[in-house]
Amino acid sequence: MDTYQVQRDNLVRSPKRWLVTGVAGFIGSNLLETLLNLGQHVVGLDNFATGHRRNLEEVRISVSPECWSRFHFIEGDIRDLETCRHAIQAGSAKGAQDDPHAQDDPHAQDDPHSAIDYVLHQAAIGSVPRSIEDPLFTNANNIDGFLNMLVAARDAKVRRFVYAASSSTYGDHPGLPKVEDVIGKPLSPYAITKYVNELYADVFVRTYGMSCTGLRYFNVFGKRQDPEGAYAAVIPKWIAAMISGADVFINGDGSTSRDFCYVENAVQANILAATTESENAANQVYNVAVGDKTTLNELYELIRELLEIRQVTVKQKTPFYRDFRRGDVLHSQADISKARQLLGYAPEFNVRQGLDAALEWYVTFARQQYPGK
Repeated sequence: MDTYQVQRDNLVRSPKRWLVTGVAGFIGSNLLETLLNLGQHVVGLDNFATGHRRNLEEVRISVSPECWSRFHFIEGDIRDLETCRHAIQAGSAKGAQDDPHAQDDPHAQDDPHSAIDYVLHQAAIGSVPRSIEDPLFTNANNIDGFLNMLVAARDAKVRRFVYAASSSTYGDHPGLPKVEDVIGKPLSPYAITKYVNELYADVFVRTYGMSCTGLRYFNVFGKRQDPEGAYAAVIPKWIAAMISGADVFINGDGSTSRDFCYVENAVQANILAATTESENAANQVYNVAVGDKTTLNELYELIRELLEIRQVTVKQKTPFYRDFRRGDVLHSQADISKARQLLGYAPEFNVRQGLDAALEWYVTFARQQYPGK
């Protein structure tokens, strides 16, 4: 039996208390769905800066009423330290008066210190272009907010703090595949903030004895990824454009490549990083990806092929090529051997399998936005 299945079985037998920040976002809502289906007790924190209430509603519909009853949502901002403290305390018996479900948690009084067992910190402003346009806003959320969550987790003595790091940390280093210990200079304010997260986490491990693990996500995609807005990720944006008949734009000549990672792989990595009992596996930074690379031209053709297989009408148009985007790297591919060896990480979806799994959601959402297309 693989490590991930073993850990999921353990969680079902012995439910834990989790805090997911950014819970209404793309990755956060997928984490929530998996944890609730495993019978876990989850506190979610979000201010809806980039997340959506519809994501939480989708999770509510997808899980049983009993599972949903184990979720407590707090609308709040990680830039406020007291909000971070409140979110962690909401998972304890002490916070039961604020949380109608905490009293049902059989583990609520196991530990006199920790209200939450594991923090999965996903809340961030995750766009390179947005960070270039407004570095102050990105810094306030990604650094100040991150530090607030670290302090709150430290003071509550949580078992482990797992946070969303980023492949942007590799910056201008040309080597492929990307290995965790070799990075270059950051190419955007966003990349700087994610690197500072890693530095802060390492200091809190060394100074305060915390357990912190960083996950460098590589181009995660999947259901509930927002196709709207100026900073939308490439896959949902292209699918929406193909269905609506809008133009598809490719930055550069299309030879730019990425290690596209389906969201269920990222969920697996979070759960493994949080629950590992190996001392060697804790307090590390890991690449979370597939270990492959796909060019933007290849991705365009793959999406069009999968849409046509599903008999989704796709307007036959040639994509438009435009200038390469500031702050982006030309090529990105991860070495995932460290995560495989230390965490037992085994990605279950490559890019095609992930698109197959997610396409129905993308198409449904796009049709809701563009009725009649």
